[in-house]
Amino acid sequence: MTDGQWGLIGPAIPPPKWGGRPRGNDMGEVVNAMLYVVRTGCSWRQLPHDFPPWQTVYRCFRLFQRDGTWKRIHDRLRGQVRRKAGRKPTPSAGIIDSQSVKTAEKRGAAVMTRARKSRGASGM
Repeated sequence: MTDGQWGLIGPAIPPPKWGGRPRGNDMGEVVNAMLYVVRTGCSWRQLPHDFPPWQTVYRCFRLFQRDGTWKRIHDRLRGQVRRKAGRKPTPSAGIIDSQSVKTAEKRGAAVMTRARKSRGASGM
């Protein structure tokens, strides 16, 4: 991430807990490692050694999921993108597609019924 990108999401990252272990890693590097996993699809254990230990990165990733950090980052970025496009920061309407899809269930049942009838007739 660039410094500008970190400036956008850095304030949404929770501070370390009081009395907990001090953070030995730069959170920017931890987030970079998370983005690397998402972008490349590699497993946590396959993180290159240039990044913080995979256990640290994974622990922070899970913490961010549980405490809503990812949602706060998403909301912050979405608001900025909307403002840049000349819109209000939050959407005012949503569209739900409720189109139903026809299935082949009836045809499948009819075929099974014919097969049973023909088997039953020949077995008598």
